[in-house]
Amino acid sequence: MKAKLAFLGVFAMSLGCRSSESSRDFQTVIQPLSSPAQNRSSVPNLFSAPDGKIYLSWIESLTEERYVLKFSVLEKNGWSSARTIAQGEKWFVNWADFPSICVLNNGALAAHWLAKVGNEKYAYAVKISLSPDGGNSWTEPITPHTDGTPTEHGFVSLLPWENGGVLAVWLDGRNMWRNDNGVMSIRSANIAMNKNFCNEAVLDDRVCDCCQTGAGLTPNGAIVAYRDRSENEIRDIAVARFENGAWLQPETLFNDGWEINGCPVNGPAVATAGNNAAIAWYTEAKDTAKVKIIFSRDGGKTFGRPIRVDDGDPMGRVSVSLLSNKDAVVCWMEMIESNAEVRIRRIRFDGGIGKSIAVTPTSATRASGFPRMASDGDELIFAWTKLADERSVLTAKMKLSEL
Repeated sequence: MKAKLAFLGVFAMSLGCRSSESSRDFQTVIQPLSSPAQNRSSVPNLFSAPDGKIYLSWIESLTEERYVLKFSVLEKNGWSSARTIAQGEKWFVNWADFPSICVLNNGALAAHWLAKVGNEKYAYAVKISLSPDGGNSWTEPITPHTDGTPTEHGFVSLLPWENGGVLAVWLDGRNMWRNDNGVMSIRSANIAMNKNFCNEAVLDDRVCDCCQTGAGLTPNGAIVAYRDRSENEIRDIAVARFENGAWLQPETLFNDGWEINGCPVNGPAVATAGNNAAIAWYTEAKDTAKVKIIFSRDGGKTFGRPIRVDDGDPMGRVSVSLLSNKDAVVCWMEMIESNAEVRIRRIRFDGGIGKSIAVTPTSATRASGFPRMASDGDELIFAWTKLADERSVLTAKMKLSEL
């Protein structure tokens, strides 16, 4: 048993969307940011580097079966020209299980994507490529899991690690191979720039099948949040911490008691800054949909009480950023009749709750994916997938002083 731890107003009106009383109308504080992504782009992700630079990654469809993973860096005058990380066929491209990019301690880059293996629909492997020169060239991809089974491996979190390496955490379906009673696990591996990897470890051998993982660095190591799965189908958020060279026993973040016989595809998000940590998540415990956030002052060893973030009818799909004063900003999707809005809200470290702000209207369907948010210390940056004749990744920004 795991222990319980003590834009654009004109854009909005053109779509005919309304927003709740708490967010009123689409705020003019949200400013469009010309996207480097082309048409037929989707699944954006953002990474905030230690120097404050924001990295955007996304996938573009070249043909029905060929894809390219690209990235861009936010500069003073906007996004840099898009650069290619990798391209290929037989990729697994999914609205909820998306690639990522990460800046390592020595300035090198790491990126991951997913490639199909075998003939099963959800049989795919994690591919990780490294760039020692800031994205000008990339190594041949490696796979951090060694089982070789044609099962699901995905929902990856990447963190910069010791000696210029990268820590990869993923959901691993190897125990489900030819086993009707097999369950998903969460595992990790350390990968060095020479493409060697070691210390493949099991964090938890029974977890929810397809919820995103979240991870952050602390002075003592790392903290990983994920949706757990008990024998009685309670699927609350759990936390695993890496300290003194090993993973500690996972602990339940908060006892929501959400019993659900299936994966909600709605994972947690983690933000860390020194010993301060914030974790946001979605739950439907007691048949009430909620987005919550919880703070820690000691690197994830203990947490305070959760604070509700949403406006009453959330879909989840959360993202979170920590500010320099220890406050947090949570991003989530809120239902608006048959559509949805991407919204944000500032939550003070002392528990105070700011007003919600609508970032953009969006579709409530799966195809709209997961909106992403990151901070460079002065602004919040947003990325999401717009659904039209062709999908496309859009971006926007907001000054932190406007929160």
